Amino acid sequence: MTAPVASPSATGRYEAVIGIEIHVQLRTRSKMFCGCSTDFQAAPPNSHTCPICLGMPGTLPVANRLAVEHVLATGLALEAEIVPVTRWDRKNYFYPDLPKGYQISQYDLPLTQNGRLTFDTSEGPFTVGIRRAHLEEDTARLLHMTGDSGDRASLVDFNRSGVALMEIVTEPDLRTAEQARRYAEELRLLLLTIGASEAALESGQMRVEANISLRPIGAQAFGTRVEVKNMNSFRSVERAIGHEIERQAGVLSNGGDVIQETRGWDENRAATYTMRLKEDSQDYRYFPEPDLPPLKADPAWLDEIRARQPELPAARRARYRAELGLSAYDANVIVGDLKATRVFEGALAAESALPAKRVANWVTGEYLRLAKGSDAIDALEPAELGRLLRLVDEGTLSGTSAKEVFARIFAGERTAAVVEELGLAQISDGGALETAVDEVLAANPAAVEDIRAGKAQAIGFLVGQVMKQTRGRANAAMVRELIRSRLDAAPPAATAPRRPKGTPEASG
Repeated sequence: MTAPVASPSATGRYEAVIGIEIHVQLRTRSKMFCGCSTDFQAAPPNSHTCPICLGMPGTLPVANRLAVEHVLATGLALEAEIVPVTRWDRKNYFYPDLPKGYQISQYDLPLTQNGRLTFDTSEGPFTVGIRRAHLEEDTARLLHMTGDSGDRASLVDFNRSGVALMEIVTEPDLRTAEQARRYAEELRLLLLTIGASEAALESGQMRVEANISLRPIGAQAFGTRVEVKNMNSFRSVERAIGHEIERQAGVLSNGGDVIQETRGWDENRAATYTMRLKEDSQDYRYFPEPDLPPLKADPAWLDEIRARQPELPAARRARYRAELGLSAYDANVIVGDLKATRVFEGALAAESALPAKRVANWVTGEYLRLAKGSDAIDALEPAELGRLLRLVDEGTLSGTSAKEVFARIFAGERTAAVVEELGLAQISDGGALETAVDEVLAANPAAVEDIRAGKAQAIGFLVGQVMKQTRGRANAAMVRELIRSRLDAAPPAATAPRRPKGTPEASG
């Protein structure tokens, strides 16, 4: 049965209340409570396991220090409170992907709490409250299969079991699907910047879940909450939440009741579907983990982590606009791609006299075009871009030739070597350019006459012909001046006066 979809007028009667839970796999070499490697993506199933992550009786977990540091660093980046003492809890439920029958997590004493994150939306900056960020271990992976005869089976791969996860939970502050998407994008960028996670949605390293309810405009009480899962791209996050808002508004506007449940997102059908009834926290029967001692965040340890923090995305964007004069668009594009940021910063560091806007144009243009639009290996040394643009500024290299050189240095070659090999050094020698200009003028008399007739745009054609003849090496500004001086100096070609029609020619 198809769920009712609200009309625009019905949707406009309700306000959406959205909270986001995001699980991210932390960047560690070993799992959360054992020494098993996390490099199992291409490994055979169940090959990266041990008695601890398989939940064998009598085993004792040991917390991963680096995983704890990643959560503390995230809390500092989110301007959150770091609790002085925290503890571990057991979250009890029975499912085939949970070998111990419980998951080691944190319940009432998370590592960090009461933070915030500000991000841009189409309606301007928006700040969402961060309720908590805490540590837990991941579950195993279930693979559901159907055989040739139609028989169905579920297999379990425990390689992922016990991997360090951080769960970040917002306050129910978000109101639109766009805000939810932009929050998830900004959080991912922050995690990548501080090095806490690879946060790849397509491989499950970042999993976004949304809690959505509706209430009449102006009401204070929350509506019935529905959790939506299986959103494996930022586009899916926005589409799934938008659809769920419409679905719930349709139910309410038709006199129905929204059921508290967990729903999945079907990308092909562009619709959510029922997975199971939603559990509450009391259903997990949390109690303190007896095998792990409480964890204390020493102030000196926090100071050390804080000192290692890089410049965060919001601060970097603001600096690019205020100090370097970049537009909001350029700042967003560059900061939104960590490799682009590295290239931009490196080129400016190598050639500090270059205008930041010119470097930004090359990074947002040529660099990102090659990085995202081809299979070429990105081995660019940022300083080489700076050297390339300096040659252009000095007049040694034309803009056209610079693009040809850039394609080579993008793959790891050196600017000077490529310019020498291809013989692309810009021709600024007056004698050589005069010869090329004279040849082009002689070969294009119609364009010459057009210029003398007042069609100034024809000079661009002649400049282009000289650039073509010199393989883009001619100094375009000098070429333009030479053409003008040649035409100003040479009188128009003499032409015989026209005879009226029917007038006989004079005989000798």
